[in-house]
Amino acid sequence: MKIATTHVQVRYAETDQMGVVHHSQYLIWCEIGRSDLIELLGFSYAKLEESGVLAPVIDVSLSYKRSVRYGETVRIDTWIDDYNGLRAVYGYEIYNEDNRLCVSGTTTHVIVDSQSFRPRSMKKQLPEWHEVYEREKKQNEERG
Repeated sequence: MKIATTHVQVRYAETDQMGVVHHSQYLIWCEIGRSDLIELLGFSYAKLEESGVLAPVIDVSLSYKRSVRYGETVRIDTWIDDYNGLRAVYGYEIYNEDNRLCVSGTTTHVIVDSQSFRPRSMKKQLPEWHEVYEREKKQNEERG
């Protein structure tokens, strides 16, 4: 199972008045990690969109365990958590500089036609992606 590891330095604009990262920023960091994972798997979000396909988020679940503050650098680990041919679930863990888990969660995505926004089967529309996502799902299940 491939895990993309991404490092992000916390910027002042991402924090509240107390210097703590605002909860909304973690979704942006998940997007960064997801894009890095897709590239690690050999694909590109930009090329996906150029082909007339979008991958909107249909569900988000994040669990906040400890605060991250301005000036820290976080590590975002991202992987394929689940996949069924229609929906892809990405898993995330965000760690602080002390390697302590700060946020964990998932986002669920479907692919849609960029003009009609009608859902499409990844298996049929993107067979190369489907093959890789199936492999990653299987490896994740074996991991445990």
